[in-house]
Amino acid sequence: MSEGKGFQLGTIGALSLSVVSSVSIVICNKALMSSLHFIFATTLTSWHLLVTYCSLHVALSMKFFEHKPIEFKTVIGFGILNGISIGLLNLSLGFNSVGFYQSMFTTIKMTKLAIIPCTVFLETIFLGKTFSRSIKFSLGILLLGVGIATVTDLQLNILGSVLSFLAVITTCVAQIMTNTIQKKYKITSTQLLYQSCLYQSMTLLISGPFLDKLLTNLNVFSFEYSPRVVVFIVLSCLISISVNFSTFLVIGKTSPVTYQVLGHLKTCLVLAFGYCLLRDPFSWRNIFGIMVAMAGMILYSYYCTQENQVKAEEAATVNKIEEDETDPFLRAENGATKLNDPPLSKGTFWEADKDLRA
Repeated sequence: MSEGKGFQLGTIGALSLSVVSSVSIVICNKALMSSLHFIFATTLTSWHLLVTYCSLHVALSMKFFEHKPIEFKTVIGFGILNGISIGLLNLSLGFNSVGFYQSMFTTIKMTKLAIIPCTVFLETIFLGKTFSRSIKFSLGILLLGVGIATVTDLQLNILGSVLSFLAVITTCVAQIMTNTIQKKYKITSTQLLYQSCLYQSMTLLISGPFLDKLLTNLNVFSFEYSPRVVVFIVLSCLISISVNFSTFLVIGKTSPVTYQVLGHLKTCLVLAFGYCLLRDPFSWRNIFGIMVAMAGMILYSYYCTQENQVKAEEAATVNKIEEDETDPFLRAENGATKLNDPPLSKGTFWEADKDLRA
């Protein structure tokens, strides 16, 4: 199997793992929060990250992956930034209308819609990355479809808007840093997740109970933990290992924008599963929005594939030219008498032949 095919299979596997695990944990958390009334989202997220760190520590001790050191300031800053972005996402939930959000779990409708254009803007300005008109067009269709399918109420207030804006910025920067750090230090998603998730967990373990108290007026420590609640919490934490790992894996193998596109696919799947399994209210507007969003995702995938093929062909052409220029036999056939001599052009041969005829 060639390296390109192996990379494609790895990317497909990462995308599939991310979709399955994310949809599973949303359904699990929805049952936990809606049916069992455990509504402490930020504290639950801190437990997710702590369990993920512990599981990766065990995997490291069993030599499943190697520890590769990264600059301490980079790791701790990245970990704290991720923790802050999660806290802001959950905190802004309490200061805007309920219809402004996808659900009460972790992801916010309009915030998710704003993350893609914000990510494109930041990568264009600070990283010099370019996006074609076709890619922008497909992203526009995607965002339109998700907006139609999910956004039902746009009642905002100043504090809620500020918190949502900060959540968008921190989330975008954290996802761009995920991709940048992995490429800069040549580390895997597992190595980065292991070194950063402890700091994410500590940030949320400290702030989580206070944020949840502010949002719900309830104390997470005084909640009545029945056996059923404990089972769902444990299940949610176990699924979160796959969610956190696949997040870093997808961003490392693709890009922050592609990860956000995948996130909207998860939104559509969550809506569909919620209707089929939990009998959530569903309308023709939801169906139409999902269809438009799926069309945008298909176009995005098609245009990305086309552009990647063009880039691969251009890279192969450049490599072929470089190989030809350094091959002594090809250079000799082209008229180079010494290894360092440039090859002669056809015009040179014609001029030389003309001199001999004279």
